[in-house]
Amino acid sequence: MERGAFSRRDTTPLPTVLLLLCLVTPTLTSCLDVEYQSESGICCNKCPPGYRLKEECSAPRERSNCTACPYGQYMDTMNYADKCRTCRKCNNHKVVFRPCKGNQNTVCQCDKGYYRSNIDSENFECLKCRQCDHPEKESQKCTPENNTVCQCEDNYYRLNNKCELCSKCVDLLTRDPWLHRIVLIGKLVFQTKPAAECDESTKGFLYNSIGVATAGLTLLLLVAAVTHVVTKSVTLRRFECEQPVKLPDCIPVEIKLSELIYTVLDLVPVLQVKQLVRSLGVRDTEIEQAELDYRPCREAHYQMLRAWAERGSGAGALLHPPLLHDLLNELRKMHLGQAAEELEKVYGFT
Repeated sequence: MERGAFSRRDTTPLPTVLLLLCLVTPTLTSCLDVEYQSESGICCNKCPPGYRLKEECSAPRERSNCTACPYGQYMDTMNYADKCRTCRKCNNHKVVFRPCKGNQNTVCQCDKGYYRSNIDSENFECLKCRQCDHPEKESQKCTPENNTVCQCEDNYYRLNNKCELCSKCVDLLTRDPWLHRIVLIGKLVFQTKPAAECDESTKGFLYNSIGVATAGLTLLLLVAAVTHVVTKSVTLRRFECEQPVKLPDCIPVEIKLSELIYTVLDLVPVLQVKQLVRSLGVRDTEIEQAELDYRPCREAHYQMLRAWAERGSGAGALLHPPLLHDLLNELRKMHLGQAAEELEKVYGFT
């Protein structure tokens, strides 16, 4: 009897346990994406963008009480916050590009004469546009998104971030003074030849013959001298082109885009690549697109740098030298001077 009674006492709590589970189950139900779970365990609807939560629902089929954000505040997502966010103010050389409204924050851009320099994914500062002073000229105007791009004027080349006058760009007559002298002699001969022809009639034939012979000889010497100087000049230029180390001026360095990007990725720490491309003007949307399209981190970083390079160089396989100087400057701002020095060595800017 006692054993049977003991067994019955074990089974009696089961209905009670099931009842408790049924009561607890609704509180464990997951809510939809457009809902949130209230403090009482009910799934209430979220407020749409431009609104905030004034009062949550009190029953499953009731709606939350939402109210519109006041002037100067906004909410740009579905939410159940009790306060709206304060609109951004454009200052420090920033102007309003799109004004704030209930479902969107203020969009700022840099004022005229300034360009955007990203601090992080959310914040940026406006820096004064670069001025191209002699001996530089402007190759790309400053915009609210990108700084001015300068390049050296004709007959100048860039060395250590400065434009130097080309030492080999001289006139042929200056390089060989003998040619200049021969030209002067020929000029004098042809100018005095008519005087010889106007002498006395008895000596006319003799003077005329001497004049013609002298003119012919001078012409031959002139042709020989010109041939010599031109041959010498072509040979010298060919020799200089075969030795680019001795003649860095007037010959632009060929910078292959893919090789440069992989070199940069080898030199810059992985965690600082995004900061670098943002400082170079690559937009966050381009960065996010590269991460979505290319899962491997290195390949995504490659596409980010390529987006920067192609913006200034077009879709070609070569990088414009002014962009390399911008890259070197940004690396030094990020305290990556060693990486900048390595690139200068590779591309002959030391």
